[in-house]
Amino acid sequence: MENQYCKVGAISSITKGSKELRYLEYQYQNFMDKAISKKYSDSKLAEFFELKAIRIQKIIQTLTH
Repeated sequence: MENQYCKVGAISSITKGSKELRYLEYQYQNFMDKAISKKYSDSKLAEFFELKAIRIQKIIQTLTH
């Protein structure tokens, strides 16, 4: 039996039209929904979720252009 090695922390690139891009879009919407739901009850947490969404949106924009 041969040994198989896996690189810890190895990443695969996200390509245009891939399911990873759809996952990023899902994550973006998820963080925006959380930000909206926490806007009045916990503004610091809402701001955190919004910043996460903005970062993901920038990644999506660079992948689609």
